[in-house]
Amino acid sequence: MLTVATWNINSIRMRMPRLVHWLKDIAPSVVCLQETKVVDEDFPGRPLEEIGYQCLVRGQKTYNGVAILTRLPATDVIRSLSVDTPDEESRFLAATVAGVRIVNIYAPNGQDVGTPKYQYKLEWYHRLRGFLDRQDPGSELLLCGDFNVAPEDRDVWDPEKWRGSILFSEPEKSAFRTVVDWGFKDALRIHHPEGGLYTWWDYRAGAFHRGWGLRIDHILVSLPLARRCVAVEICREERKGEKPSDHAPVIASFQ
Repeated sequence: MLTVATWNINSIRMRMPRLVHWLKDIAPSVVCLQETKVVDEDFPGRPLEEIGYQCLVRGQKTYNGVAILTRLPATDVIRSLSVDTPDEESRFLAATVAGVRIVNIYAPNGQDVGTPKYQYKLEWYHRLRGFLDRQDPGSELLLCGDFNVAPEDRDVWDPEKWRGSILFSEPEKSAFRTVVDWGFKDALRIHHPEGGLYTWWDYRAGAFHRGWGLRIDHILVSLPLARRCVAVEICREERKGEKPSDHAPVIASFQ
């Protein structure tokens, strides 16, 4: 069984005790982390290596940052979305594990609709689709991470309140659909069509306890890989307790 998880950890140094405890308990084959918020040379890899994980990192000071933790050998590692232009921000990391091409992303938040950062987000999604167009749609490819988009009404606690706002505006949802249309299935929706399943809750206003969540962390799988997907779970318990990330992990299992 191959198990792949995605988790916006929101500072790996702050969440390291939680991460190590969770890894020991769940022991996924591969974990894709976002918002590690640390440069490569300062990545705290030793506690992870001690429990059997190789750490692939693409870091940045204070902001962004992605990492792939794997218990299995990784090959063909790339750290840039573009072939000829290095990424300005650390939002992309890919590697092949057990024959599956795993792509870990942290999409831009966009700040507010209509701002320069919002336009950058839409352009970044366009570049992501360009990367995908260079891949083989017949291969086993997994794209996961914090997409910063809730794609449907069932992914938002109050669609009318959020409609047109950042994370749930029509251009963002269209950009997300463009990525899915490359040839992906939403792994969670293969097994869980129901609404009310969220991965992010704001720290403010007691959002988690009130159920005010959004599903913005996703695992997308190519059709050959979708046929092997046997389960997907949101680890909601990790949003509880002392100093949690504002995101919960999502984990998919494959035969």
